[in-house]
Amino acid sequence: MSLRTLPLLFINLGGEMLYILDQRLRAQSIPSDKAKKVMNDIVSTMFNKKFMEELFKPQELYSKKALRTVFDRLAHASIMRLNQASMDKLYDLMTMAFKYQVLLCPRPKDLIFVTFNHMDAVKDFVRDSPSILNQVDETFKQLIELYSCLPVGEFQLIRQTLLIFFQDLHIRVSIFLKDKVQNSNGRFVLPVTGPVPCGTQVPGLIRMFNYNGEEVKQRKFQTVGNYTSALAEGSLNLFGDRNIKLGTNMYSVSRQVETHMMGTMKSSSVRAKENTEPNPLAKEELNLLARLMGGLDVKKSAGNESGFRLNLFGTDEEEDQAATIRPPELSEGIVNIQAIKDQQQQDELVRIMGEFYVQEQQPRHDCSKGDDLLAMMDNL
Repeated sequence: MSLRTLPLLFINLGGEMLYILDQRLRAQSIPSDKAKKVMNDIVSTMFNKKFMEELFKPQELYSKKALRTVFDRLAHASIMRLNQASMDKLYDLMTMAFKYQVLLCPRPKDLIFVTFNHMDAVKDFVRDSPSILNQVDETFKQLIELYSCLPVGEFQLIRQTLLIFFQDLHIRVSIFLKDKVQNSNGRFVLPVTGPVPCGTQVPGLIRMFNYNGEEVKQRKFQTVGNYTSALAEGSLNLFGDRNIKLGTNMYSVSRQVETHMMGTMKSSSVRAKENTEPNPLAKEELNLLARLMGGLDVKKSAGNESGFRLNLFGTDEEEDQAATIRPPELSEGIVNIQAIKDQQQQDELVRIMGEFYVQEQQPRHDCSKGDDLLAMMDNL
């Protein structure tokens, strides 16, 4: 596992999130001033200096749940609001798009050029806001400083770490299905055509050398794919041609994007709907716990500025239907708490509190990873 993977994962997923939100803001004809504020607020929060300093520290990847929570809060860093179904769809599209890019990278080092494509696009989103643009440029410089000098082996380790993170995600996306780059089971189809990785030659020739390193024989063979010569090395500068299309905005052309969840859906819509509607008492209990732990307080609109709801589906009916069929195990942040006083429950709570006291003396477990980053986001 590479300790340098988290910044690339966060920035690339964040870039995909901005692509999707920009497309939906335009599709729903949100006023330009509100849409611009949403993009500026999210980018400003995403590239906050202290937040980036924490993110760039060598560390293992956070759990999927912790990372999902980070992006849930990031998406609601402005006046825009997403309901559970739309947030699920947004995160599904983000993760599958970046997974596809990781799989298609001609070589592990190209991950940095994919990241730079996302950064270039983010800069374009906030080009009219100099202060936010400066935040993005500072992060850009950090990326250049950290990743431009890493050895090939470290990039290979980063790629393997990302593939391990994505290996269980097989969500079907309409764009990928229509372009025939994804199978009906949610797995991607890797091409056997196109340019070979930079620094390599088109396959089809075997060279044999003697003990002195002199070439003594050549043999040609027929390749299955239709390969072409490698493209020039991309630019690692703040401005420049990356020479790779992965990581650019695939929503720049208006297309209907849908996600299809793999696996068995719950047949009972009533039961599924109950699981998507949190108990009000549980919600208050969790909000109190979040405040005590330095957790998230929902941001409210400043002054008379009104918020708005963004729908990632074609219609409200589609969004409601997605909410009813969403498997309960995939729902995030919904916890049922029984608020009834019971002596047996009180005894159990006392026992659990006692275990917490013992665990304080022991190293932190993986499940707590990401808490520091989440707490920092709350203060932005």
